[in-house]
Amino acid sequence: MKFKYLFASLVLFFFSCQNKGKDKPADTNTYTSGVISVAIDENFKPILEEEIDVFEALTPKASIIPVFTSEVNAINLLLKDSVRVAITTRALSTKEDEFLKTKQFNARSYKIATDGVALIVNKKNADSLISVENIRKIITGEVTNWKEIFPNSKLGNFQVVFDNKNSSTVRYAIDSISKGKKLSQKLYAQNNNLEVIDYVSKTPNAIGIIGVNWLGNRKDTTNLSFKNDVRVMSVSAEPEATRQNSYKPFQAYLFYGYYPLTRSVYIIVNDPAGSLQTGFSIFITSDRGQKIILKSGLLPATQTVRVAHIKD
Repeated sequence: MKFKYLFASLVLFFFSCQNKGKDKPADTNTYTSGVISVAIDENFKPILEEEIDVFEALTPKASIIPVFTSEVNAINLLLKDSVRVAITTRALSTKEDEFLKTKQFNARSYKIATDGVALIVNKKNADSLISVENIRKIITGEVTNWKEIFPNSKLGNFQVVFDNKNSSTVRYAIDSISKGKKLSQKLYAQNNNLEVIDYVSKTPNAIGIIGVNWLGNRKDTTNLSFKNDVRVMSVSAEPEATRQNSYKPFQAYLFYGYYPLTRSVYIIVNDPAGSLQTGFSIFITSDRGQKIILKSGLLPATQTVRVAHIKD
């Protein structure tokens, strides 16, 4: 896998340097053979690494080159025809779809999972319940100190941490939490989700906002626990968070719709030739590919889910 990450940039460079006046060579890929690059929202790196490993094991003549990047860049690579597959938390907009059609392309989007956007705090932080309304106040700067929401807190000012400024998590915070209201300028951007976890684990007054699949306890096959590095908060859709109306982003709560911070995950395929791009998308939406998503802690889109009763 490490070789692929180094090779990915060379593949994209090759695509970008092709003469615009010349037709591209015929696509020699098939559903199960060839080499393609896939632009992937970095939020889903753990899942897609496993999806690619399994797909390549099943199709030895196929090679998938992952390009882990921000959602903004993943979409841009697709629009520039540097890649023909992108995995993001949104489908193409009408404007983007029309742009591709001017290039004689007809991209298709398939939902592959439901993701939970998790809130994490330092393990020394005893405050574990929060409402969506209070999250909105925090990320927009309406409140700046832990004591304003948790009167007994002695942690001081909030330090809100995202992965990076172009990430799908930031877009989700703007679109679905702050409802379009401008985010506070005091938010902290890291480079990726691992850096967010590391920062929160070392910073008592921090609160991190990341995709839930980065928090899965790989030793727990039931997906009923998270990593021990940080504490995952319970979130309530009600104005006042209580233990009765607050939920963590467990699969069961994603399934029932109890956890309020969710988003869809899509694979966008631009494959007029019906080649390896389509073969890979078929695999991810198949029973085998969806079981990998189920194991990751996300809610698969096409796999039957068995709900277990859990207690926090």
